[in-house]
Amino acid sequence: RGKEHDRRPGDILAEIRQCVDDGAKEVTLLGQNVNSFGYGIGDRFAFSKLLRACGDIEGLERVRFTSPHPAAFTDDVIAAMAETPNVMHQLHFPLQSGSDRILRAMRRSYRSAKFLDILRKIREAMPDAQISTDIIVGFPGETEEDFQETMRVVEEARFSSAFTFIYSPRPGTPAAAMEQLPHDVVQDRFERLVALQERITAENLKTFEGRDVEVMVTGASGKKDAATHRVTGREKTGVLVHVGVPEGEPTPQIGDFVTATVTHAGKHNLIADPDPKAGQTYAIRH
Repeated sequence: RGKEHDRRPGDILAEIRQCVDDGAKEVTLLGQNVNSFGYGIGDRFAFSKLLRACGDIEGLERVRFTSPHPAAFTDDVIAAMAETPNVMHQLHFPLQSGSDRILRAMRRSYRSAKFLDILRKIREAMPDAQISTDIIVGFPGETEEDFQETMRVVEEARFSSAFTFIYSPRPGTPAAAMEQLPHDVVQDRFERLVALQERITAENLKTFEGRDVEVMVTGASGKKDAATHRVTGREKTGVLVHVGVPEGEPTPQIGDFVTATVTHAGKHNLIADPDPKAGQTYAIRH
């Protein structure tokens, strides 16, 4: 991948302002490791300053970023997220494994205790934060005990969702030359991990029922839109929401913000079919 290079904060902010002038309401700051931004220009607080500066851009409704790294995630970034109104309380925070032995084998510079401590700090500052992750199952040398450590950390971390992968050798890497685990063992662990995360995801989504959420509309909800009269988008913490348009109410357009009462939690999304006559919320903001 080569060395990391930093863009100048002023150039980034100028580009964001231009995007907003062109009609953008949300931006995502993207980097291989966004938290190391600024090290190349001698300012280790540059990323948190950038987040706060985004809060001063008129017309910029939402700011997200990806991906942070556990080894470089600092308290100043947590504070900037919590204190800057247009920075969303959503994080993709790669775990990879809950076993410290496997993390060492992967040459990761953090351990599970540090990872969980960062999550604790994030949730203390932002109780509504939605945190997703990446997890690899079946890294060479992984034992059942190692896998159980991953399951323990996932249970404790309560991720909103997880991208789970079965390890596959990458040519030229040290792990590719190591003895690989039997496919049936890895598949069994993968299925157990997916089942655990699906339960946690469902429990998390259930907590949204009855709450009002603000959704930025990105389109129709799919093939059934004609029958359901729903539009779709994401609420502030990144959860996908399908919003039903009550009879007689105007249909929101792409880029509009709809505040609606969540009426049902699906497996991976929320449904808001509000009935204003029953006191449920449906309001559009352009």
